[in-house]
Amino acid sequence: MLKIAYHPIYKHPLPEGHRFPMMKYELLPQQLIYEGTCTKDNFFEPELPNDKYIVAVHDAEYFYDLLNLKIGAKAARKIGFPLSEDLVERERIIADGTLKSCEYALKNGIAMNIAGGTHHAYSDHGEAFCMLNDQAIGAKYLLDQKLAKKILIVDLDVHQGNGTAEIFKDNASVFTFSMHGAGNYPFKKEISDLDIPLPKGINDTSYLNILQETLPSLITHVQPDFVFYLCGVDVLETDKLGTLGLTMEGCKKRDEYVLGTCKHLNLPVQCSMGGGYSPEIKRIVNAHANTFKVAQSLYD
Repeated sequence: MLKIAYHPIYKHPLPEGHRFPMMKYELLPQQLIYEGTCTKDNFFEPELPNDKYIVAVHDAEYFYDLLNLKIGAKAARKIGFPLSEDLVERERIIADGTLKSCEYALKNGIAMNIAGGTHHAYSDHGEAFCMLNDQAIGAKYLLDQKLAKKILIVDLDVHQGNGTAEIFKDNASVFTFSMHGAGNYPFKKEISDLDIPLPKGINDTSYLNILQETLPSLITHVQPDFVFYLCGVDVLETDKLGTLGLTMEGCKKRDEYVLGTCKHLNLPVQCSMGGGYSPEIKRIVNAHANTFKVAQSLYD
Protein backbone atom coordinates (compact mmCIF):
# COMPACT_ATOMS: atom_id res chain seq x y z
CA MET A 1 0.00 0.00 0.00
CA LEU A 2 1.20 3.50 -0.85
CA LYS A 3 1.99 5.28 2.42
CA ILE A 4 1.80 9.06 2.61
CA ALA A 5 3.05 11.30 5.43
CA TYR A 6 0.59 14.01 6.46
CA HIS A 7 0.03 16.00 9.63
CA PRO A 8 -2.40 18.92 10.19
CA ILE A 9 0.58 21.02 11.34
CA TYR A 10 1.77 21.07 7.72
CA LYS A 11 -0.69 23.91 7.08
CA HIS A 12 0.88 26.67 9.15
CA PRO A 13 -0.84 30.07 9.57
CA LEU A 14 0.91 32.91 7.73
CA PRO A 15 0.27 36.65 7.52
CA GLU A 16 -2.42 37.63 5.04
CA GLY A 17 -1.00 38.11 1.55
CA HIS A 18 2.04 35.91 2.12
CA ARG A 19 3.15 34.43 -1.20
CA PHE A 20 3.67 30.89 0.07
CA PRO A 21 0.56 28.77 -0.72
CA MET A 22 0.29 27.03 2.66
CA MET A 23 -3.33 26.06 1.96
CA LYS A 24 -2.20 23.35 -0.46
CA TYR A 25 -1.13 21.09 2.41
CA GLU A 26 -4.70 20.94 3.69
CA LEU A 27 -6.36 20.73 0.28
CA LEU A 28 -4.13 18.06 -1.27
CA PRO A 29 -5.06 15.16 1.06
CA GLN A 30 -8.73 16.15 0.73
CA GLN A 31 -8.41 16.14 -3.06
CA LEU A 32 -6.74 12.72 -3.12
CA ILE A 33 -9.53 11.21 -1.02
CA TYR A 34 -12.28 13.02 -2.97
CA GLU A 35 -10.92 11.76 -6.31
CA GLY A 36 -10.59 8.24 -4.98
CA THR A 37 -6.83 8.20 -5.55
CA CYS A 38 -6.30 7.43 -1.85
CA THR A 39 -8.22 6.46 1.24
CA LYS A 40 -7.54 7.48 4.83
CA ASP A 41 -5.63 4.21 5.21
CA ASN A 42 -2.92 5.52 2.86
CA PHE A 43 -2.00 8.32 5.27
CA PHE A 44 0.13 8.16 8.37
CA GLU A 45 0.83 10.95 10.85
CA PRO A 46 4.49 11.70 11.53
CA GLU A 47 5.73 12.81 14.94
CA LEU A 48 8.67 14.70 16.37
CA PRO A 49 11.79 12.76 15.35
CA ASN A 50 14.84 12.00 17.43
CA ASP A 51 16.90 15.16 17.09
CA LYS A 52 20.06 13.11 16.53
CA TYR A 53 18.90 12.44 12.97
CA ILE A 54 18.62 16.18 12.36
CA VAL A 55 22.01 17.13 13.82
CA ALA A 56 23.60 14.33 11.78
CA VAL A 57 22.96 16.71 8.83
CA HIS A 58 22.55 20.17 10.31
CA ASP A 59 25.03 22.10 12.41
CA ALA A 60 24.03 21.61 16.05
CA GLU A 61 24.37 25.31 16.90
CA TYR A 62 22.08 26.26 14.01
CA PHE A 63 19.51 23.63 14.99
CA TYR A 64 19.43 24.63 18.66
CA ASP A 65 19.21 28.30 17.69
CA LEU A 66 16.14 27.33 15.67
CA LEU A 67 14.64 25.43 18.59
CA ASN A 68 15.22 28.36 20.93
CA LEU A 69 14.14 30.97 18.35
CA LYS A 70 17.54 32.63 18.54
CA ILE A 71 18.01 32.99 14.78
CA GLY A 72 19.09 36.54 13.95
CA ALA A 73 16.72 38.92 12.14
CA LYS A 74 18.68 38.81 8.86
CA ALA A 75 18.85 35.00 8.88
CA ALA A 76 15.14 34.82 9.69
CA ARG A 77 14.30 37.11 6.76
CA LYS A 78 16.24 34.78 4.49
CA ILE A 79 13.99 31.90 5.58
CA GLY A 80 10.93 33.92 4.64
CA PHE A 81 8.52 32.77 7.37
CA PRO A 82 7.81 34.50 10.72
CA LEU A 83 9.66 32.27 13.20
CA SER A 84 7.68 30.59 15.95
CA GLU A 85 7.76 27.44 18.07
CA ASP A 86 4.95 25.96 15.97
CA LEU A 87 6.85 26.62 12.74
CA VAL A 88 9.98 24.86 14.02
CA GLU A 89 7.87 21.97 15.30
CA ARG A 90 6.28 21.77 11.85
CA GLU A 91 9.70 21.51 10.20
CA ARG A 92 10.76 18.72 12.53
CA ILE A 93 7.55 16.79 11.93
CA ILE A 94 7.97 17.16 8.15
CA ALA A 95 11.47 15.69 8.54
CA ASP A 96 10.00 12.75 10.45
CA GLY A 97 7.48 12.27 7.64
CA THR A 98 10.37 11.80 5.24
CA LEU A 99 12.32 9.59 7.66
CA LYS A 100 9.35 7.25 8.06
CA SER A 101 8.66 7.43 4.32
CA CYS A 102 12.16 6.07 3.74
CA GLU A 103 11.32 2.98 5.77
CA TYR A 104 7.97 2.53 4.01
CA ALA A 105 9.72 2.89 0.63
CA LEU A 106 12.12 0.10 1.53
CA LYS A 107 9.12 -2.14 2.27
CA ASN A 108 6.72 -1.06 -0.47
CA GLY A 109 8.93 0.38 -3.22
CA ILE A 110 7.65 3.92 -2.76
CA ALA A 111 6.42 6.32 -0.07
CA MET A 112 5.53 10.00 -0.18
CA ASN A 113 5.39 13.12 1.95
CA ILE A 114 2.61 15.67 1.37
CA ALA A 115 5.17 18.34 2.33
CA GLY A 116 8.98 18.40 2.33
CA GLY A 117 11.43 18.95 -0.47
CA THR A 118 13.11 21.66 1.61
CA HIS A 119 16.25 21.65 -0.52
CA HIS A 120 17.33 25.25 0.18
CA ALA A 121 18.17 24.38 3.79
CA TYR A 122 21.96 24.26 4.19
CA SER A 123 23.84 22.49 6.93
CA ASP A 124 24.12 25.74 8.92
CA HIS A 125 21.31 28.02 7.76
CA GLY A 126 17.91 28.12 6.11
CA GLU A 127 16.57 30.12 3.22
CA ALA A 128 13.66 30.38 0.76
CA PHE A 129 10.99 28.75 2.97
CA CYS A 130 13.37 25.92 3.96
CA MET A 131 14.79 25.42 7.46
CA LEU A 132 15.59 21.70 7.76
CA ASN A 133 16.49 19.65 4.69
CA ASP A 134 14.12 16.68 4.97
CA GLN A 135 15.53 14.56 2.13
CA ALA A 136 19.10 15.17 3.25
CA ILE A 137 18.09 14.04 6.75
CA GLY A 138 16.47 10.95 5.23
CA ALA A 139 19.50 10.13 3.11
CA LYS A 140 21.92 10.41 6.02
CA TYR A 141 19.61 8.26 8.14
CA LEU A 142 19.58 5.49 5.54
CA LEU A 143 23.38 5.56 5.27
CA ASP A 144 23.99 5.67 9.02
CA GLN A 145 21.51 2.84 9.67
CA LYS A 146 23.16 0.85 6.84
CA LEU A 147 19.83 0.65 5.04
CA ALA A 148 21.42 1.99 1.85
CA LYS A 149 24.95 2.25 0.49
CA LYS A 150 24.53 4.63 -2.45
CA ILE A 151 21.80 7.22 -2.82
CA LEU A 152 20.66 9.24 -5.81
CA ILE A 153 18.74 12.48 -5.22
CA VAL A 154 16.70 13.46 -8.27
CA ASP A 155 15.70 17.09 -7.77
CA LEU A 156 13.31 18.32 -10.48
CA ASP A 157 12.01 21.39 -8.67
CA VAL A 158 12.39 24.54 -10.81
CA HIS A 159 14.96 25.84 -8.31
CA GLN A 160 18.39 24.30 -7.85
CA GLY A 161 18.80 22.19 -4.73
CA ASN A 162 21.56 24.40 -3.40
CA GLY A 163 21.32 23.33 0.24
CA THR A 164 21.35 19.64 -0.67
CA ALA A 165 24.39 20.16 -2.90
CA GLU A 166 26.25 21.89 -0.05
CA ILE A 167 25.35 19.24 2.51
CA PHE A 168 26.61 16.34 0.39
CA LYS A 169 29.48 18.03 -1.47
CA ASP A 170 32.05 15.81 0.29
CA ASN A 171 29.91 12.67 0.64
CA ALA A 172 30.59 10.17 -2.15
CA SER A 173 27.69 7.98 -0.95
CA VAL A 174 25.10 10.56 -2.09
CA PHE A 175 24.87 11.74 -5.71
CA THR A 176 22.97 15.01 -6.15
CA PHE A 177 21.24 15.64 -9.49
CA SER A 178 19.40 18.93 -10.03
CA MET A 179 17.59 19.91 -13.25
CA HIS A 180 16.31 23.46 -12.87
CA GLY A 181 15.65 26.82 -14.46
CA ALA A 182 18.94 28.50 -15.35
CA GLY A 183 17.54 31.94 -14.54
CA ASN A 184 15.77 30.94 -11.35
CA TYR A 185 16.64 31.42 -7.70
CA PRO A 186 19.20 30.74 -6.30
CA PHE A 187 21.09 33.19 -8.48
CA LYS A 188 24.39 32.00 -7.04
CA LYS A 189 24.20 28.26 -7.58
CA GLU A 190 26.05 25.58 -5.63
CA ILE A 191 27.69 22.70 -7.48
CA SER A 192 25.67 19.47 -7.48
CA ASP A 193 27.20 16.24 -8.72
CA LEU A 194 25.15 16.88 -11.87
CA ASP A 195 23.45 20.17 -12.67
CA ILE A 196 21.35 20.69 -15.79
CA PRO A 197 20.30 24.36 -16.08
CA LEU A 198 17.33 24.76 -18.43
CA PRO A 199 16.48 27.69 -20.72
CA LYS A 200 13.53 29.95 -20.03
CA GLY A 201 10.21 28.68 -21.35
CA ILE A 202 11.42 25.17 -22.24
CA ASN A 203 8.45 23.08 -23.45
CA ASP A 204 7.27 19.60 -22.51
CA THR A 205 8.98 17.80 -25.38
CA SER A 206 12.41 19.36 -24.90
CA TYR A 207 12.25 18.94 -21.11
CA LEU A 208 11.24 15.29 -21.29
CA ASN A 209 13.86 14.54 -23.95
CA ILE A 210 16.61 15.86 -21.67
CA LEU A 211 15.27 13.89 -18.71
CA GLN A 212 14.98 10.69 -20.74
CA GLU A 213 18.48 11.11 -22.14
CA THR A 214 19.91 11.70 -18.66
CA LEU A 215 18.24 9.52 -16.03
CA PRO A 216 18.90 5.96 -17.28
CA SER A 217 22.61 6.56 -17.90
CA LEU A 218 22.87 8.40 -14.60
CA ILE A 219 21.40 5.43 -12.73
CA THR A 220 23.78 3.10 -14.56
CA HIS A 221 26.69 5.33 -13.57
CA VAL A 222 25.71 5.93 -9.93
CA GLN A 223 24.31 2.44 -9.20
CA PRO A 224 22.08 3.68 -6.35
CA ASP A 225 20.12 1.39 -4.08
CA PHE A 226 17.74 4.18 -3.01
CA VAL A 227 16.31 7.25 -4.79
CA PHE A 228 14.91 10.49 -3.43
CA TYR A 229 12.63 12.33 -5.85
CA LEU A 230 11.85 16.01 -5.31
CA CYS A 231 8.83 16.54 -7.56
CA GLY A 232 8.13 20.27 -7.35
CA VAL A 233 5.32 21.52 -9.60
CA ASP A 234 6.88 24.98 -9.96
CA VAL A 235 8.06 23.77 -13.39
CA LEU A 236 4.59 24.69 -14.72
CA GLU A 237 4.32 27.50 -17.25
CA THR A 238 1.86 29.28 -14.91
CA ASP A 239 4.22 29.37 -11.92
CA LYS A 240 4.86 32.83 -10.45
CA LEU A 241 8.36 31.93 -9.23
CA GLY A 242 9.41 29.67 -12.10
CA THR A 243 10.76 30.25 -15.63
CA LEU A 244 9.96 26.95 -17.35
CA GLY A 245 7.10 26.16 -19.72
CA LEU A 246 5.67 22.77 -18.77
CA THR A 247 1.98 22.01 -19.10
CA MET A 248 0.04 19.98 -16.55
CA GLU A 249 0.34 16.97 -18.85
CA GLY A 250 4.09 17.49 -19.27
CA CYS A 251 4.55 17.67 -15.51
CA LYS A 252 2.58 14.43 -15.13
CA LYS A 253 4.67 12.72 -17.82
CA ARG A 254 7.80 13.80 -15.93
CA ASP A 255 6.50 11.98 -12.85
CA GLU A 256 5.52 8.94 -14.91
CA TYR A 257 9.01 8.72 -16.33
CA VAL A 258 10.91 9.10 -13.05
CA LEU A 259 8.66 6.83 -11.00
CA GLY A 260 8.27 4.34 -13.85
CA THR A 261 12.04 4.10 -14.15
CA CYS A 262 12.43 3.48 -10.42
CA LYS A 263 9.67 0.87 -10.50
CA HIS A 264 11.18 -0.92 -13.51
CA LEU A 265 14.59 -1.08 -11.84
CA ASN A 266 13.19 -2.04 -8.41
CA LEU A 267 14.71 1.06 -6.85
CA PRO A 268 12.91 2.22 -3.68
CA VAL A 269 11.94 5.89 -3.98
CA GLN A 270 10.88 8.52 -1.46
CA CYS A 271 8.98 11.52 -2.86
CA SER A 272 8.70 14.98 -1.30
CA MET A 273 6.47 17.54 -2.97
CA GLY A 274 8.67 20.64 -3.19
CA GLY A 275 7.44 23.94 -4.58
CA GLY A 276 4.46 25.18 -6.57
CA TYR A 277 3.42 28.83 -6.88
CA SER A 278 0.86 29.10 -9.67
CA PRO A 279 -1.67 31.89 -9.00
CA GLU A 280 -4.58 29.43 -8.77
CA ILE A 281 -4.31 27.13 -5.75
CA LYS A 282 -6.45 24.61 -7.66
CA ARG A 283 -3.75 24.28 -10.30
CA ILE A 284 -1.05 23.66 -7.68
CA VAL A 285 -3.14 21.02 -5.92
CA ASN A 286 -4.10 19.26 -9.16
CA ALA A 287 -0.49 19.13 -10.32
CA HIS A 288 0.63 17.63 -7.01
CA ALA A 289 -2.34 15.24 -7.04
CA ASN A 290 -1.17 13.93 -10.42
CA THR A 291 2.07 12.78 -8.81
CA PHE A 292 0.12 10.66 -6.33
CA LYS A 293 -2.13 9.31 -9.12
CA VAL A 294 0.95 8.22 -11.05
CA ALA A 295 2.39 6.54 -7.96
CA GLN A 296 -0.84 4.69 -7.24
CA SER A 297 -1.17 3.49 -10.84
CA LEU A 298 2.39 2.18 -10.90
CA TYR A 299 2.59 0.65 -7.44
CA ASP A 300 -1.01 -0.43 -6.76
